[in-house]
Amino acid sequence: MQLALMDRFGAEQAVVFWGGRSSNESVAEAARQHPGRFIAFASISPERRAYRPAWAGGDGAALLAELDALLATGHYRGIGEINAVHFESAGFAETDYALSGPVMEGIMALARRHRVPVMLHVESTRMAELSTLLAQFPDVPVIWAHGGYTPLILARRMLAQHPNLYYELSARTWPRHPRSPEFTLLRDGREVWPEWLALIESQPERFLIGTDASHRDAASEQMKFASVQNFLAQLSPAAQAQVGRANLLRLLGPASALR
Repeated sequence: MQLALMDRFGAEQAVVFWGGRSSNESVAEAARQHPGRFIAFASISPERRAYRPAWAGGDGAALLAELDALLATGHYRGIGEINAVHFESAGFAETDYALSGPVMEGIMALARRHRVPVMLHVESTRMAELSTLLAQFPDVPVIWAHGGYTPLILARRMLAQHPNLYYELSARTWPRHPRSPEFTLLRDGREVWPEWLALIESQPERFLIGTDASHRDAASEQMKFASVQNFLAQLSPAAQAQVGRANLLRLLGPASALR
């Protein structure tokens, strides 16, 4: 399904990470089978039943060793998605873990050592902790999943304060969001709010696009791809090139790093 949609909507490459019925290994295998199309990230996210005790207990030595070993293979170009703070949603139990604990700080240290970005899901309720983490690891690029669903004023503030933060826009382009109507950046289901366009156009090097693919059904995935194309079409050509492709590839480094 993913490959067919990529072909249909002109998406050359996609970062992929494991979902409810997959694993880090299966994601890496998919990337090996489709070189140049799929880019694998490795995740030890706490929504995984096997990983949750280590997060809850604050003793993540074994978990971090597993992530270190995965990154050492060279099959993964980033870490994530890490759902450290995620509100409850359909089929997803709430996660709420400290960003100052040994697990999250260990993840960031591994990202620094392996020179890869971290895709992190942190709700806007924990921005102070996120700011502390970003300041502690200023050389680690952090892709903020859905931008924490922040309103415009908080997006602007976080981007100004943290040069290593990249605001990811997946699910923000959908005509309607099932969790909360204000999560979309669209004022009428199609047109992006002018104020959001102005912010993105003013610093297009700080934004990334995505679909938030879940592959629950074909109609939903088609909507996600179409919403991305609708959003990108409203950007200037220069911003469109950066947000739609160039920023992510720059964060991932040269393709030759993938083995």
